[in-house]
Amino acid sequence: MIHSTAIIDPTAKIANDVSIGPYSIIGPNVEIGQGCVIKSHVVINGPTKIGANNQFYQFCSVGEDPQDKKYAGEATTLEIGNNNLIRENVTINRGTVQGGGVTKIGDNNWIMAYVHIAHDCIIGNNNIFANNASLAGHVTIDDHVILGGFSLVSQFNYIGSHAFSAMGSVISRNIPPYVLVSGHMAKPVGVNVEGLKRRQFSPTQIKHIKTAYKIIYRSSLPIEQAQQRLSELPQQEGEIDCFIDFLNVQQGGIIR
Repeated sequence: MIHSTAIIDPTAKIANDVSIGPYSIIGPNVEIGQGCVIKSHVVINGPTKIGANNQFYQFCSVGEDPQDKKYAGEATTLEIGNNNLIRENVTINRGTVQGGGVTKIGDNNWIMAYVHIAHDCIIGNNNIFANNASLAGHVTIDDHVILGGFSLVSQFNYIGSHAFSAMGSVISRNIPPYVLVSGHMAKPVGVNVEGLKRRQFSPTQIKHIKTAYKIIYRSSLPIEQAQQRLSELPQQEGEIDCFIDFLNVQQGGIIR
């Protein structure tokens, strides 16, 4: 399962059924869970902890030092969950002390070729990042988010669940849940209706979300007043609470 040309540090902890391809390098303080496939020419440095059934395609660089001038060699970490597909030439950096010390990726994410995930990013579950999407440091992304190819997310931004960015979007502010954005600089253009349908949101739930979107983006109300209006809306399964919770915790303002 481990090719003869692969280089494995003796401190690495690798499950018995892990496959490691030609010329890949597994550095010190790396832990790789069951069922993972590491293809050729992959470099994984630590401290990095990887869960089960992840696939890393050729020429990935995973768990490398953060690209931050403040970094001074501290033992910061990268944590990757289960069932992630990480394609060619993806780069994922460890965290920084100033950002909490950890970069974290959840489960069931599809990370396409040439994606960059910088230090201290926190990524949820079931996301799709298309080719060449790039996240600067300290970005938080919830669940079921799609970033179109060449999307750029600037540092410290927060993207809520079920949001969608069109190809080439430049994202400089927080994006609430369900919102579709496009452009340079990215602007809101509506609700991610197709994505919600694919995830079995009911017509009534989608109607509620569209109403919430109109309150935030078309009523000209300040955010505080919009939040109050949102709390008065009907909902079936907490779909409006997702909006409200996001607005309560985001910092720096939303894309408008």
